[in-house]
Amino acid sequence: MTMFQISEAAALLGVSADTVRRWVDAGRLAAERDRNGHRLVSGADLAAFARRRVAEDEGAGQSSARNRFRGIVTEVVRDAVMAQVEIAAGPFRVVSLMSRQAADELGLEPGVVAVAVIKSTNVVVEIPEPARTAG
Repeated sequence: MTMFQISEAAALLGVSADTVRRWVDAGRLAAERDRNGHRLVSGADLAAFARRRVAEDEGAGQSSARNRFRGIVTEVVRDAVMAQVEIAAGPFRVVSLMSRQAADELGLEPGVVAVAVIKSTNVVVEIPEPARTAG
């Protein structure tokens, strides 16, 4: 079974380690202790928790797009017709090209909170490093 340290779980969920500890302490996320007393979260429990969080967030509106990244606008580059908007969403950098008119109407400027909604027909899945298993 794949196990994650609190800091790893936090990085995957896009929150601080303190937030994950509070969720564990409140009983919202299951964790166990290793022989050194460090808390570990199983991959299955983390996945179920992440699914519940996404379901809670999706309740805000109706859309067929399931990939929603809430973040802060970090850069907007405009020319006469187009705008390039960069959003930092947790550890992710999302870049969108849109009409300048759309960026202006949305009031997109650095510091504005925005949600990048992504609907894609092609998604590449990578495994960044060998998964750790309990042993």
